[in-house]
Amino acid sequence: MTTVAQALQEAAALGVDRFDAQLLLAEVLGLGEREARAWLRAHDTDLLDEPQRQRFRALLQRRRAGEPVAYLLGRKEFHGLMLQVGPDVLVPRPDTEVLVDWALEVLKGWSAPRVLDLGTGSGAIALALARGRPDADVTVVDLSPRALQVALSNATRLGLALRGLQGSWWQALPGGEAPFDLVVSNPPYIAEDDPHLADLAHEPRLALTSGPDGLDAIRAIIAGAAPHLRAGAWLLLEHGHDQADAVQALLRQAGFEAVDSRCDLAGHRRCTGGAWPAHRPAASESRSA
Repeated sequence: MTTVAQALQEAAALGVDRFDAQLLLAEVLGLGEREARAWLRAHDTDLLDEPQRQRFRALLQRRRAGEPVAYLLGRKEFHGLMLQVGPDVLVPRPDTEVLVDWALEVLKGWSAPRVLDLGTGSGAIALALARGRPDADVTVVDLSPRALQVALSNATRLGLALRGLQGSWWQALPGGEAPFDLVVSNPPYIAEDDPHLADLAHEPRLALTSGPDGLDAIRAIIAGAAPHLRAGAWLLLEHGHDQADAVQALLRQAGFEAVDSRCDLAGHRRCTGGAWPAHRPAASESRSA
């Protein structure tokens, strides 16, 4: 028989981070994440039965092979929402909450705003915005039908309304679509030959890489934005830690104003955005705020 303490020692011997091991053991034992660490310390002599021991060891081997803990648990918390995740979508990162907070600032003062999330993945950004602004009309787009299904399933489970469209960026929108007040995106932005991709081998490559410099998707989003934005609308983008200057330049070249960047938790400029000029309405008929 194996005690709780011995199971965690086994995880340490395999090189698995202690916090990760505690989360995995809590999952095996049916504990909630918030009380797991205190419970495990108080019950370190409790015994695991054989099925629990075998399941824990299997999870440790998968974690040792680099599979994200969120995939092993099947869930990840983001901006106060517990999202179901899996290998069809990226694991939501805390740094992306910066984009959500900025978007909620932009939406202050707007009544019933129309919001679009391009490349939604698990739906993390869109769902956080839908919860923060219950009056918003939120549309999500993803090229992957399986990723889109994850987002819509999360919406249903959380009781939040999303409209889902499958396709590539702006091409997914039907003809005659009304312009948006806010467009957000956490698109792929890693260069195709980036050595750090090896650490992300379990996450969908489609959602990670975008051309030789990582900016192909961002270029496409910015270049196609104007017909889909009402006057005064904002476009906010997440990008790599060293791409802010390039993204700012692309936005300015496309005619955006008030271009700025926001820093992530490590102090890197992680999100960049701009406003479509109020004196240059989008191609679609603008609507009143």
